Amino acid sequence: MRLTIRESLLAFKRAPLLSALSILTIAFSLFAFGLFALVALNVSTALREVEERVEIRAFVTDGTTRETIETASGDIAAFPEVQNSATVTPEEALAKARKELGEFQDVFDAAVLPASIDIHLKPGFRDPATVKAVAARIQSYPFVEEVRYGEEWVAKLNTIRNIATAAGIALGIAFAAVAVIIIGATIRMAVLARAREISIMKMVGATDGFIRRPFLVEGLAKGLIGGALALLLTYFASSLISTYMMRTTFFTWQLALLGALCGGLIGLFGSALSVGRHLRKI
Repeated sequence: MRLTIRESLLAFKRAPLLSALSILTIAFSLFAFGLFALVALNVSTALREVEERVEIRAFVTDGTTRETIETASGDIAAFPEVQNSATVTPEEALAKARKELGEFQDVFDAAVLPASIDIHLKPGFRDPATVKAVAARIQSYPFVEEVRYGEEWVAKLNTIRNIATAAGIALGIAFAAVAVIIIGATIRMAVLARAREISIMKMVGATDGFIRRPFLVEGLAKGLIGGALALLLTYFASSLISTYMMRTTFFTWQLALLGALCGGLIGLFGSALSVGRHLRKI
């Protein structure tokens, strides 16, 4: 193992420009993929924040006692799809309307708004079918006059989320494939640059495993360095966007570590393919 690591380090010293080119190619290929992943992450976060506003509002008929409304709210809160349920008195509804719609202050001065039960659903239960089913159950209470949840808005939000998910998966696969192809070609150039050395080693009886190991370690090292560099570039780009354009969410440290490891694995995989192909030709 010590010999393998020494040979890998010597390869960096023998061809520093080619090694630097390989690392930069890996870094910029992964940087392009990282930018796409950053966009996908922020789109997903934005959709999730909008989705959190999905709620069901059940308006109660006049004359319903507060105890009845509170009991119903507790029953609804026990639904498996419901995150929380809260009662809103006519006075609270009027105060909220005056606060949120201040330009219509004159209209609300003499208005009397009905009491209601506001229901927020758990993540994963905010699709149109689930929201409609929960609304129908709430509508079955005899004192519930009307249930509203913005059916059309919920349906459009679900459509946008599905389209964004499908597009993200397709583009993600395309970006990853391009990155792998570019990185593989770069590593293959490094292998071909040492083709004479590989042939001599083969002639003196070196096994394929002995020849392959330094290249694998070298590819892994280049991939890890390129992945780390790509991560730094992505963080720099995210900081610039947050400073001059809009607030962005960066990857968690787990995702960042996974990205750097993916760079190492791509370098390792590319080296294995390139060296294996060359050895088969000798």
